[in-house]
Amino acid sequence: MANFVLRVPNTLRSFTVFASSNPNGAPPGGSGSSSGGGGGPVILELPLDKIRRPLMRTRANDQNKVQELMDSIKEIGLQVPIDVLEVDGIYYGFSGCHRYEAHQRLGLPTIRCKIRRGTKATLRLVDMFCLQKRFLMLVNMFR
Repeated sequence: MANFVLRVPNTLRSFTVFASSNPNGAPPGGSGSSSGGGGGPVILELPLDKIRRPLMRTRANDQNKVQELMDSIKEIGLQVPIDVLEVDGIYYGFSGCHRYEAHQRLGLPTIRCKIRRGTKATLRLVDMFCLQKRFLMLVNMFR
């Protein structure tokens, strides 16, 4: 196993990191393939207004946590990207609600995202899972 340190300037906004066992250093899945099939997630800065938040109105964020994140983001930047599912060129965010709101309130135009590709069937499954999780949280509140 190899150890390495990746140092990038703060001004760099998007990049992809991969490890390859191919002697020519080609990314997994072949050289120059644009199928996007099995390359795994990529880290990119996305505009906030390009991320759909289907569950945004199902709960209120903890405003103390949002404020702490705002302070941290101002000082050292976002440390953990939000998870985003890309389906047919449309981005869906189901987690990272506090980080997303912190970016909105700071007036930042973009947010660092870990993007995974999916299908419409994947999107339906994620949506159903998240709704079920929220429903169970509500049921447990009234027990």
